[in-house]
Amino acid sequence: MRKAGAGLIGATSFVGERVACLLGRAGIPVTPFSRQGGAGTVSLSLDRPVGIIENWICAAPVWTLPEHFRLLEIHGIQRLVAFSSTSRFTKEFSPSSAERELAARLRQGEEKILAWAEEHGCTVVILQPTMIYGYGRDKNVTAIARCITRLGFFPLLGRGEGLRQPVHVDDVAAACVAALEVPAGTRRSYVLSGAEVVTYRVMVERIFAGLGRKPRFAPCPLAVFILGVRLARLLPRYRGLTTEMAVRMNKNQAFEHREAAEDLGFRPRPFLPECPD
Repeated sequence: MRKAGAGLIGATSFVGERVACLLGRAGIPVTPFSRQGGAGTVSLSLDRPVGIIENWICAAPVWTLPEHFRLLEIHGIQRLVAFSSTSRFTKEFSPSSAERELAARLRQGEEKILAWAEEHGCTVVILQPTMIYGYGRDKNVTAIARCITRLGFFPLLGRGEGLRQPVHVDDVAAACVAALEVPAGTRRSYVLSGAEVVTYRVMVERIFAGLGRKPRFAPCPLAVFILGVRLARLLPRYRGLTTEMAVRMNKNQAFEHREAAEDLGFRPRPFLPECPD
């Protein structure tokens, strides 16, 4: 029997590509959607419906999904899986206004989705991953690896004792595929964290190992970090850096995933990154 297909918004994103790959392996047909509608994708325009699609996945930023509610309704949506982030919790009270705004957008996006799903009788699962990594395309582990490659060491504020639970992108994608099978009427969120709780320092040590290098750290005062961030932000690719990123090296950002394990069969892997040098 042919399995029901799924519409995928954000199909060209880092997570979206891996979700599409796992859906394909599971024999689930995918209809990828994008704003442009090119390169094998379908336009998000309301003028071009492609028939009934009951299952939908949003791998685009969660706060962008409400603008596409009408599109989902036109296609006869019954079930939705959307991606948010644990940043909605860890950055809610950040000294950085940009980070607080991000947390607010994540929270508001989730709230709008749940309210809309309740109104339309739609099954919805919101996934909240911790630090996603994999394939050298993430914004966290890969950034640390690049820093190590360029400097030959890693600058560390304090002892780097803050707890982390990096989660591999394929484990996140697998949870997404599993979420398509939750009981009808479900409307809830699940945290997706990695199998291991490690300190920030240990996390960086493993990234060194993934690069085939011996760990080398340089203790760095906060004032030096602040100056370095300000200089780095002069370059376009580093404009998103904040001094709070350094301060969080010593703050806990670990989350348990018991509910995802029980309901979605979520079984993440240990943190053993393979980083391209």
